[in-house]
Amino acid sequence: MIDYQNIIDRFFPDTENQRLREILITHSKSVAELAVQICRNHPELNADEDFVYGAAMLHDIGIVKCDADGISCYGTEPYICHGTLGAQMLRDMNVDERYARVCERHTGTGLTAESIRKQHLPLPEKDLIPQTIEEKIVCYADKFFSKTHLDRQKTYEGAERSLAKFGEEGVLVFREWHNIFG
Repeated sequence: MIDYQNIIDRFFPDTENQRLREILITHSKSVAELAVQICRNHPELNADEDFVYGAAMLHDIGIVKCDADGISCYGTEPYICHGTLGAQMLRDMNVDERYARVCERHTGTGLTAESIRKQHLPLPEKDLIPQTIEEKIVCYADKFFSKTHLDRQKTYEGAERSLAKFGEEGVLVFREWHNIFG
């Protein structure tokens, strides 16, 4: 299994923004635990449980470079970029590419090049859609946890409502995943 704690410690040292570190670790553990539960509940998917756990622990590593006061992020980049930033951080460390892909593909239920272009998002104009079963599991599990309410898991309906704010396309993908993972 990847040494995700060492990577977290590198970018979120104990001596710096302790609140952001706590948010990242608490949120990521919640996502990782649900993602592993999905793997165990669905052995027919043949998902790599160790990879899923490590990827879930690292999926939001890029928040350290973003500006989102509400969750103690005091970087300079727009929050929408946290996935692609995290992917680049992992690539710069020569971490297995599979982890980087989870980072860059977990926003919403994924982003198409067309939606990035139409919304003028500050992201590379390419499809950032979960492809592997592991990427889909982490992305799905992530939708049940926010970084502002660390003490609770959203219901399926609550997660769907959160996605609905960004359009019907993501809701349809989420429903499809729920039929597989729920």
